[in-house]
Amino acid sequence: MDFKTEKYRVYIDDEEGNILAELTFPLVDENTVSINKTYVSPTLRGQGVAGKIMEKAVEVIEDNCWKVRIECSYAENWFKKHPEKNGLLI
Repeated sequence: MDFKTEKYRVYIDDEEGNILAELTFPLVDENTVSINKTYVSPTLRGQGVAGKIMEKAVEVIEDNCWKVRIECSYAENWFKKHPEKNGLLI
């Protein structure tokens, strides 16, 4: 999978530019982002794409030394399964 990253977004698109998977984490303040949206196209569901895109987003968040506020149910469940990353949470 070819993940694309922007400052507050990780996504996968197809050749036509249609979004196939996306996770957004806008800045709340200078040290905090809010994971507010996780989307995976029905064509990619069941392949672990949401977990992979979450891992990529966490890499970006860690690289920027941000803390995380969760507003997305998928992200909340992901952090429960990855307690080693709970130090990022506020």
